[in-house]
Amino acid sequence: MNRWSVLAGYALVVASTQLLWITYAPITNESAAVLHTSVANVGWLSAVFQLIYILLALPTGRWLDQRFAAALRFGAMMLGVGALLRLIGPHSFGWQLAGQTAVAVAQPLVLNALTGVGTRYFPASERPTAIAIGSASIFLGILLATFSGPALYQTGGMTLVLGVQAVPALVGVAWLLLALRNPAPYADLAGGDAQGLRWLLRDRFMWRLGGLLFLGFGIFIALSTWMEAVLGYFGVSSLASGNLLGAMVFAGILGSALLPPLVARRDRRRPLMVLALLLSGAALAAIAWRHGLPWLASWLFLAGFFLLSTLPVVLEWAEQHAGVSRQGSAVGFLMLLGNAGGLVLVLVLQGLIGEPYRPLLVLGIATLLGLPLALGLPARLGGTSQLTL
Repeated sequence: MNRWSVLAGYALVVASTQLLWITYAPITNESAAVLHTSVANVGWLSAVFQLIYILLALPTGRWLDQRFAAALRFGAMMLGVGALLRLIGPHSFGWQLAGQTAVAVAQPLVLNALTGVGTRYFPASERPTAIAIGSASIFLGILLATFSGPALYQTGGMTLVLGVQAVPALVGVAWLLLALRNPAPYADLAGGDAQGLRWLLRDRFMWRLGGLLFLGFGIFIALSTWMEAVLGYFGVSSLASGNLLGAMVFAGILGSALLPPLVARRDRRRPLMVLALLLSGAALAAIAWRHGLPWLASWLFLAGFFLLSTLPVVLEWAEQHAGVSRQGSAVGFLMLLGNAGGLVLVLVLQGLIGEPYRPLLVLGIATLLGLPLALGLPARLGGTSQLTL
């Protein structure tokens, strides 16, 4: 099985973790009614993912560094278990929570392998592309969940939603497990680091990247969570808000697939970080200024294209800096901070959601805080060693 087939199976598993994570978000009220529970409890079906990621990000990253194939195989199997548990009781909150918990355990094992798949199966010249495709799959899964959930629910209720969404997950699990039976051609380049996680404590470069992901990923999660509420004050309907979010995520898929290989080839990682933050701040100001749909769609598309494309660039840069023996730990550390940023900003905005301008102002401040971090990064790849204590 060639490397592109391995990447295709892995990308399908990545997309499926996000598809199952976001299942209930676009049909929150309907899910509460069907599962005979409150809207707040339905929120836990998604929130459990961030909580578990924060707990497991570093241990799973370390496991991937030491036994990559075994750890990724376990993550894939947990995804399949979660998809099947959800099918057992489509109208039971308990069964749905059990399924979501299993998928939440799978998620850090799957996502922390984003750079590892590229390193172990692809030559150096193709690794930025492999990481970009894997990262774009994250946003593809979110986009599929956003648009498929409401349509499937209207057609056949919760049973159809869970059944259809289980298909790509189970196919992806089978595909990836089959692919992992073959030895990775570059596996001898990677091996567990004897220092464990101690190196992260003194690595200023990784903390700068982590700070950027805390703010950047946090801005995206917070904006996508509260976009409907914020735009509702400007007279934008729920359907239009969903479409605007979809446009932003679709732009992120394009940016994540197209920009990282180009940026890596020209070694222009820092300029992309700065540009993404500036455009995000401009988009937030534009949302506050005017509220026509074409205007909003244009700015959100532009911001999504550049902001979301920074994720694979950050991960690839971290892998280049940390080395192949530490890449799982590096990605786990960065994704931990990214999820923590989302959790913090979502909660901060929750207390400000009574009117539209304060949430936008907070997110704008977050972009400004990110600029010193981005400008403090080395201009070229070789300068990362200067930021290690």
